[in-house]
Amino acid sequence: MIGQLLAIWQADTAFPSGGFAFSNGLEGLAALSGPIDEMELENVVANALRRRWASADRVALARAYRVADDLDRVEAIDREVEASTLAEPFRLGSRRNGASLIAAHARIGTPGAREFQGRVRQGRALGHLPVAQGVLWRGAGLDAASAMLASGYVALSGFTTAAVRLGLLGAVSAQGIVRRLLPLLAELAAAPLPSRIESFSPRLDIAAMRHARGEVRLFSN
Repeated sequence: MIGQLLAIWQADTAFPSGGFAFSNGLEGLAALSGPIDEMELENVVANALRRRWASADRVALARAYRVADDLDRVEAIDREVEASTLAEPFRLGSRRNGASLIAAHARIGTPGAREFQGRVRQGRALGHLPVAQGVLWRGAGLDAASAMLASGYVALSGFTTAAVRLGLLGAVSAQGIVRRLLPLLAELAAAPLPSRIESFSPRLDIAAMRHARGEVRLFSN
């Protein structure tokens, strides 16, 4: 029971992880492609879960979780995430989100958070979000399966929350997308881990890179 509550706690949008500032490329995609209807948005999110979260973030989190007590090995995973993330806005966003999550956990006293924060501040670690999730959530007491589901839900809800803030659809429609994609998320979370960290989301990558040059933006990426 406590494991489930810990996962809900960390997936809750009220937890100060900084994710509200990022649209994961959705704002740039809307500007590039024009209006996005509910069906297309659902397809965009589903593809992002399959080709970015499941194949990259999920892998980094699982690896970092396993070696959370060896921060030298965590640093190597951080560098692999950096090297495998093509779009600079996503690299910067991941590091900023990770820094916010680390800072929150350091303040509430999560075991290992201050040591990891120190390495990030020294430039030894980069603090990418999935890596930070693996380290911090193990320290917070989440089991590996719960940490995986919490990460996936954060990714899924991040898209739908951004879509509502962008006016692409209403809050109820957004929750409809979440409900329909929960089975996909559960399936992806339970799938065998790929051997490498890799992502392929060219539409969102291009949209995020174009968005980074825009003068008027609601989100950072």
